[in-house]
Amino acid sequence: MSFMKLTTAQALIKFLNQQYMERDGKEQKLFKGIFTIFGHGNVLGMGQALEEDSGDLEVYQGRNEQGMAHAATAFAKQMHHGQLIACTTSVGPGSANMVTAAGTATANNIPLLLLTGDTFATRQPDPVLQQIEQPYNLGISTNDAFKAVSKYWDRINRPEQLMSAMINAMRVLTSQGDAGAVTIALPQDVQGEAYDFPDSFFKKRVYTINRKRPTDRALNEAIELIKSKKKPLIICGGGVRYSEAASTLREFSEAFHIPFAETQAGKSAIESSHPLNLGGIGVTGNAAANSIAKSADLVIGIGTRFTDFTTASKHLFQSEDIDFITINISEFHAGKLDATQVVADAKTALHALMEELKDAHYKSSYESEIQEAKASWAVELKRLCETNYGAADFKPEVAGHLDEELAEYEEIFGSSLTQTAVIGQINKSIDDDAIVVGSSGSLPGDLQRMWMSKTPNTYHMEYGYSCMGYEVSGALGAKMAAPDQEVYAFVGDGSYLMLHSELITSIQEQKKINVLLFDNAGFGCINNLQMGNGIRSFGTEFRMRDLKTNQLTGSIMHIDYAQSAAGYGVKTYTARTMEQLLAALEDAKKQAVSTLIDIKVLPKTMTDGYGAWWHVGVAEVSKNDSIQSAFAEKEEQLKKARQY
Repeated sequence: MSFMKLTTAQALIKFLNQQYMERDGKEQKLFKGIFTIFGHGNVLGMGQALEEDSGDLEVYQGRNEQGMAHAATAFAKQMHHGQLIACTTSVGPGSANMVTAAGTATANNIPLLLLTGDTFATRQPDPVLQQIEQPYNLGISTNDAFKAVSKYWDRINRPEQLMSAMINAMRVLTSQGDAGAVTIALPQDVQGEAYDFPDSFFKKRVYTINRKRPTDRALNEAIELIKSKKKPLIICGGGVRYSEAASTLREFSEAFHIPFAETQAGKSAIESSHPLNLGGIGVTGNAAANSIAKSADLVIGIGTRFTDFTTASKHLFQSEDIDFITINISEFHAGKLDATQVVADAKTALHALMEELKDAHYKSSYESEIQEAKASWAVELKRLCETNYGAADFKPEVAGHLDEELAEYEEIFGSSLTQTAVIGQINKSIDDDAIVVGSSGSLPGDLQRMWMSKTPNTYHMEYGYSCMGYEVSGALGAKMAAPDQEVYAFVGDGSYLMLHSELITSIQEQKKINVLLFDNAGFGCINNLQMGNGIRSFGTEFRMRDLKTNQLTGSIMHIDYAQSAAGYGVKTYTARTMEQLLAALEDAKKQAVSTLIDIKVLPKTMTDGYGAWWHVGVAEVSKNDSIQSAFAEKEEQLKKARQY
């Protein structure tokens, strides 16, 4: 056996360069590159290794640790897990900044490798700069916070530990059913420590995405259950996209006349115009999908986690005869809702089911219900796209604000744009193959309901964690995965203020993204939630402090986001009218640099409801009659929901 004397960091970089992914006969390097923000905890170890010999890894300079990790997550998501970007940071706040991103990746089952600097393994200089000292355990550092949000976590206290740690890390990063964040904590002294690593550690390793077949027993149970049902409904989850099973799902749905609805992660697997595509389902779903769901006698969940938004807190499916089938590569997710479980690759499982059901001449019993539901929703969608504040019969989509309060917004913003009309216009104006990215606030609900996907894999929503601040960073990651397509980040003003640092990175990398900033002067989605449950507007609008009452009830703040972004070198626009928006959208297409359109929209003009209930914590005791009523309504709806 031969050996190679390398530092721990050098060995790690060499190892990453030798990892490959193979899917359906196509092989490529697993790691495209590595995002870096250097500090004292990694610059002399990981930094030295990358500077001396990064191999084929492209090195990217992040601006915020959370932002660059979000970009890496979005890259992996857009690449259907087939290629990754790692992230390295310093010890202390640099590492802590990535905890949120780790949670985002893990909640969405997206592979993300985090290489975090750590305190000294020798403890000689303790407490080192940025070290948190815990008197009860000197071995704890900031990086222990990652344990709750990582699918695999390890600390390399000796160089030779790197080998077993990275082999296990790759096991998780290449898992089809249990991927998520992997955190490898690297004490800064160990990063620079040398060891004689065996050459075998650096051999080429190819990870194959194996299309796991369902067992005969699971297949037969699912077939018999489907054959006994008249009105099944498919829920298309993110697993359909990651399995690249969209064409198989289309064939399956058409063969047996079974409609399908989309989760946030599954949307755009198949174009929205397909006759059997009901669109978004659940709390942020539309009337077509939710109405069909309430009468379905079988739900076939394909690659979905069945979150509370998808099932409307287990309240959506109201048929007394309802049963569930899960097709999922993850045993954990397949086991939800007491379902008949088919633990298998989505594409393979659908093919197997299709063969048997064709032999049985199965067809659903739907007649005109699907077409009628879609037609009814098309009328409502047209109304949403044409909402006009100046119309005599205008009413806010969401109740809560008085007319004089809306007038206050109009006066300060100089705008009468409604959020739904803006989304409708953007949908018509941008390229059919443009990728739209979002994550939090009211926009994901509006987009899941309203957005008409015309090209597969162009709807990129992070909603497993609904992480504010993902949007701009996610757009950069999506652009890195699809450099020939335009990418648009849909982001509210509240989320934009939380994190938009990688907008600068997009300029540095010459990866043009387009930021569509919906400014309604506040956390509008949560303002809806509180006011819809009996609470007055409190701490969710961006208002000045009233110095007489010492409350946040003063005038609405006006922020010029376009002027701010222009200072970064971004091409910017401000839209207060539909004409200005159209002109900005058209001009943005001509730009080579990243763009931002500051769109001033009226509050309470986003979509609302459509037959789904969401279980949220409402105060059981209150002096406020409206809160008491909200609690009583919650208790009544809970009686209609499944308990587990």
